[in-house]
Amino acid sequence: MKGSPTKEERRVRRHRRIRARIIGTAERPRLAVFKSNTRMTAQIIDDEKNVTIAAVSTASSKKASMKERIEEVAALLAASAQAKKITSVVFDRGGFIYAGNIKLFADTLRKSGLAF
Repeated sequence: MKGSPTKEERRVRRHRRIRARIIGTAERPRLAVFKSNTRMTAQIIDDEKNVTIAAVSTASSKKASMKERIEEVAALLAASAQAKKITSVVFDRGGFIYAGNIKLFADTLRKSGLAF
């Protein structure tokens, strides 16, 4: 008997369901988010061309708390997107629950001018 799925397996299942419905286009690319215990990464992806338009990670930030690093990185990603004339994206939370750091990241992006 295999047993119940692990936390990671449940997240991957949720992500597969999300990705079955979400696709990034040139006009409205996909904003994919991944978080681990220590870092958070985000990419703006055009799925039609299979191209990453912009990417950021909290690993490059030197701030003390995760909250400060997420806010800094989200503002940096929004500025990068606007420089490439992207104003609207499709948010792909990667199977993670929309709370805590994921919600903070999304809210900071919206404040910085990215629509989704």
